[in-house]
Amino acid sequence: MTGRVSVAEISADLGARAESFCRAYFSEGCRQGDYWQVGDTSGAAGRSLVIRLQAQDGRKAGGWIDYATGEFGDLIDLLHAKLGSTSLKETITEAQHFLGITPISADPAPRRTLKSPAASNSSRMMSARKLFAAGKPVLGTLAAAYLHQRRIARFGPALRYHPRVYFRGADTGPDQPRYCPALLAKITDNQGNITGCARTYLDPNTGRIADLSSPKRILGQLHGNAVRFWSASDPVDLIVGEGLENTLSVGTALPEFNLASCLTATHLGLFIPPSGIKRICIARDNDAAGERAAHILSAKLGTVGVECRCLVPKLGDFNEDLLAFGKDTLRRTLLLAMKKEG
Repeated sequence: MTGRVSVAEISADLGARAESFCRAYFSEGCRQGDYWQVGDTSGAAGRSLVIRLQAQDGRKAGGWIDYATGEFGDLIDLLHAKLGSTSLKETITEAQHFLGITPISADPAPRRTLKSPAASNSSRMMSARKLFAAGKPVLGTLAAAYLHQRRIARFGPALRYHPRVYFRGADTGPDQPRYCPALLAKITDNQGNITGCARTYLDPNTGRIADLSSPKRILGQLHGNAVRFWSASDPVDLIVGEGLENTLSVGTALPEFNLASCLTATHLGLFIPPSGIKRICIARDNDAAGERAAHILSAKLGTVGVECRCLVPKLGDFNEDLLAFGKDTLRRTLLLAMKKEG
């Protein structure tokens, strides 16, 4: 291809080679039917971000959405985020190298601008703070009913409820935005700054998790951060868990301990503990992803002198254990495991 090429044409050409693009830039993902699944825009392993590989139902190939954050766009947007580019020109140059076409003119028309990754992160964090601020205390709400159904009794100011939170994705058409009640969880850094908000969408009739393809989503920045629940315990000890319900189930059995929920196995391995922490118990899920994340976190923290212990549920996760065996049995099991590990 020679001559002047527009950004729209490059986007279409990338879409026509969507699977090759994915294999080149998102090799940690995999094909599932007509979609490529990967963890996020950085290319981490996972399934929350899906890329359409073929045009269908009026939707172009190369369109993508991250169900954890709500972000979406075309392959130019995705490449921009993947590269961490500081300008559209840098992203387009990389796209041209991939496509093997003549460099685009210095001032293409129509002109298009993309936010830098830093600007995008800042915008998402601001949206997360506004959403959490709009929530109300959990007690007496549908969110409390949902947690009680799962026998969770450990709440805290990191949780709020909103009766009408926007969502968009595979469950609706492009012109059919919808709203659901949601449990909100405040994601913070080690200085207490809100960096994100996790949303668990709920069925307004049953109080259970909503019947959506992705009922749990994250808005903002989770990398290294967590949803935190403090107690009066010794500040040098911390229990770090995967999912919110998994972590709160441990906290229900051990209310005297401080908790940090990293929400996903990937982010469990990326967690950065606050200064002063000497011992961490990693409450992982009983699967390969949880085992891998716990190993990554233990190895990382071992290099800075933080003692790590691993807590593994008998069933799939600690909420399953709580439901099956009860709070008292789970408490005894956890304390015994912590003593043995020590």
